Amino acid sequence: MAMPVIHIWKKAPQLRLLFSLIAGIIINWYLSVEQIYWWLILLAGFSAGVFFFYLRLTHQYRMGWLGGLFLSVCFIAAGGLLAWQHDIRNSKKWLGYQYHEKDYLVVTINEPLVEKNKSYKADATVTALLNNEQAINVKGKLILYFKKDSLLPALEYGSQIVFNKPLQEIRNSGNPGGFDHKRYCLFRGITHQTYLKPDDFTVLPQTNRDRLPAFLDKSRERVLNILRTNIKGDKELGLAEALLIGYKDDLDKTLVQSYTNTGVVHIIAISGLHLGLIYWLLLQLLRPMRRKKYLQWLHPVIIITGLWLFSLLAGAQPSILRSAVMFTCIVLGETLSRKTSIYNTLALSAFILLCYNPYWLWDVGFQLSYSAVLSIVIFMQPIYNLLYVKNKILDFFWKLNAVTIAAQILTIPISIYHFHQFPFYFLLTNFIAVPLSSAILIGEIFLCVIAFIPALAWLIGKCLYGLIWFMNTWIERVESLPYSLWDGLQINIPQTVLLFLFAAGISYWLLEKKKTGLLAGLTALLCFAVLRSYSFWQAESQKKIIVYNVPQHRAIDIIDGRNFVFAGDTALLKDDFVRNFHLKPSRILHRIDKNPKPANVLCDMHYTSLGNRNILLIDSSVSFSHPAVKQKVDLLIISGNPRLYMNELFKTFLINQVVFDGRVTSARLKYWKKDCDSLHIPYHDVSEKGAFVMNLN
Repeated sequence: MAMPVIHIWKKAPQLRLLFSLIAGIIINWYLSVEQIYWWLILLAGFSAGVFFFYLRLTHQYRMGWLGGLFLSVCFIAAGGLLAWQHDIRNSKKWLGYQYHEKDYLVVTINEPLVEKNKSYKADATVTALLNNEQAINVKGKLILYFKKDSLLPALEYGSQIVFNKPLQEIRNSGNPGGFDHKRYCLFRGITHQTYLKPDDFTVLPQTNRDRLPAFLDKSRERVLNILRTNIKGDKELGLAEALLIGYKDDLDKTLVQSYTNTGVVHIIAISGLHLGLIYWLLLQLLRPMRRKKYLQWLHPVIIITGLWLFSLLAGAQPSILRSAVMFTCIVLGETLSRKTSIYNTLALSAFILLCYNPYWLWDVGFQLSYSAVLSIVIFMQPIYNLLYVKNKILDFFWKLNAVTIAAQILTIPISIYHFHQFPFYFLLTNFIAVPLSSAILIGEIFLCVIAFIPALAWLIGKCLYGLIWFMNTWIERVESLPYSLWDGLQINIPQTVLLFLFAAGISYWLLEKKKTGLLAGLTALLCFAVLRSYSFWQAESQKKIIVYNVPQHRAIDIIDGRNFVFAGDTALLKDDFVRNFHLKPSRILHRIDKNPKPANVLCDMHYTSLGNRNILLIDSSVSFSHPAVKQKVDLLIISGNPRLYMNELFKTFLINQVVFDGRVTSARLKYWKKDCDSLHIPYHDVSEKGAFVMNLN
């Protein structure tokens, strides 16, 4: 197996550096290695590499693997250092080290305000703290929520405000399987948030704008005005904005879900598909320039500039930046007349992006972009060769479907891991959506170019509206077909890795025609099947009670194997958003059935035995007698705001654990916590610590 590995490294040597960098980033995040240790590791690896360089050539040849090992160590240390330095919490000027509730904050708004149901939202950068009339420079970002009010002053990108309002650290809901919002914000440098009313802050007269972001913001506004003037229909306009510049605030949520359920959500996300079209358009427009020698140097400059301007205009998302870096490498390679390996190009672009922001490694769009491109490169040609079609038109559509099928192979494990679903009819939707969205994108660019001719712009807008309407209708019709979506899938990280190893083995078998690749792939698939069977066996034997963190609601799941009973507010059964956000991830994680068994456990009956545990729920004011022998309670759940005194309760029951659910108000909670502390009873506040889980076995 040594020779194939060496062959792969020689074919794409940049992969070794990329994997080493990724290893350092992952080690630093999960082990929290101090900066000094990374510097020592880097120094040791570099010193060993220098020593190896001065050995005799015969020794270097015989121990060549040592040179590669020392180089890998250096890049592992470099990845760890980059990740450590990119973590805002490691900066001495971080807001969290300097802030006190009495301080005034001076912040700059980083984006136009985004309208939510009950507020406006914007990211902001803290520029200074005002403490006793002294300004302290700090680093940090916030999420600001502004109350919807007629007195709210006009705020835009670059506006500076001053306020004195307590900040809250961003926390997760803590429900099993839930989205890690805290980590997501931290990777963007955001650690705190607050809610402001019009009289809570003062707008400063001066603004704080960088020229390039300000220019891009104005350009985006002009593009949005052109689209809003010429394309009517809320769904159609929202999709048009997302397709061209990645503006998603006007997207219809049900439409986005339809695109997700049918496997074409990549159409909405600005990605390599969009930049590939821009690249192709620039090539066609600048083709005459290549014929003149004195203008040949200008050709790559214009193409690269155009690609990067579009990328910045589209919001500089990781997926579009990856494509911009990759196409830049391709353009430079063609200009220098050097044919580079596509694997090297991909690895180099990923290396550059991770050096810029190491935490893009956890970005789902980043992962899907690279897996899709790599999957197309590896599998497209073998899949295309399965069928020979003489007709050129039919051959074109078969090639398009071959690309779609190939892209799914390496993206499936990531999609299942993150989204827990698989669209069965992705071929039907991609068959129409990919070429149609490409035509719509080209039409939108043309619309922006000729917008100064109102009559022609109106006509183009009408055509674009029709095309987008047809595409939306097609997606929604396919979604309504029976068995269109396999939902509720759950795989863990080891299972995801095994699926990738299976794909890697098959890839090696297809590329190098080696049976060892097929054997390795099938072995990985067998291990995946064993692990998955074991996880189902575990699910069949589980017995748990979960008290969820759902603000202002009671939500309890009682799990027995793969069946469960829901003992909570009936309003949650009708609220799709709350149910999908707070409850569904946990139910998928525990592999329990979608529909709960009908029962009234912990609803009409306040005291019950589940497994070998005694559970007591109190959600209304009650009085208790004082028996001679206390009744044992393994878990006491307090819900709502009953009139309750812990001292009286303790005289009746022997309580091992108290849990306060999401319906308990902060006023009552403060007194109950003090009582629990004085009585030495452990308590768990779901609003503070997340969901409470107890095994009932």
